[in-house]
Amino acid sequence: MSRTSSKILGALIVFGFALSALSVYAEDAAPTGDPAYIGSGKCKMCHKGEKNGNIWEGWLETKHAKSMESLVAKGEQNNAECLACHTTGYGTPSGFGADTTMHNAEALGSVGCEACHGPGSNYKSKKVMESREASLAAGMIIPTEATCTKCHNEKSPTFKGFNFKEAYDKIVHHVPEVADSTAGKTE
Repeated sequence: MSRTSSKILGALIVFGFALSALSVYAEDAAPTGDPAYIGSGKCKMCHKGEKNGNIWEGWLETKHAKSMESLVAKGEQNNAECLACHTTGYGTPSGFGADTTMHNAEALGSVGCEACHGPGSNYKSKKVMESREASLAAGMIIPTEATCTKCHNEKSPTFKGFNFKEAYDKIVHHVPEVADSTAGKTE
């Protein structure tokens, strides 16, 4: 092989490695475009277990996690007014009811993570979630009283008042200091 051919081959190899590195970086970067609901099961992968503050396990014990069950018990599982608050993303292109697959029903058929934190497709990656700033820039929402009172208000037939501070204290996520991610902190 000539010296020129060797240089060209070497340059192509270096260029190939550079493209490979760029594609790995692109996979780790937050996606862009309209955010979509992905379902709480995707959040569970990084937010379960003691080292992650038992966030997933804590949510499973809440009324939010069982919100669809309460509709089914009352025969209201097809009532759009109820589904708006008892599911995640109802009435949106990627939210509950957007398709009829079992995955959609299981993933979004409750007041899941994204009901409070917003559609997760753009902030779901570990790389993004390792930085609170990156998570927020990618669309993650830190819930406020206004977030909660979209559903916890006088329009609900079961409304008995709402104390934001008391409710928030019950659901706040505490990630232990030993965890290597700030994801899930809502304080």
